[in-house]
Amino acid sequence: MDSMVITSLTVSLIAILVIFTVLVILIYTIKLLVHFIPYEEPPTQKSTSAALPKTSPSSVSPDIISAITAVMATHLGKSPQEFHINQINPK
Repeated sequence: MDSMVITSLTVSLIAILVIFTVLVILIYTIKLLVHFIPYEEPPTQKSTSAALPKTSPSSVSPDIISAITAVMATHLGKSPQEFHINQINPK
């Protein structure tokens, strides 16, 4: 074979070996870290709904309702008079 082909195959083999060696080292490093520092879920908050202020339908200003109606009309490609927003539930 040509010496250039042998050289390119050798370089490719060395590159593949280096990549897989680094990957194996990373895998075992992650496994070792998981063993010594296990994942702990953060405590869940049970009162998330109680922390939100309760808003009545009258507390949403007409400006917000008209803005939402205009955006929905533009998004749906319809006239704002074609639909009516009945309820807004803030999150």
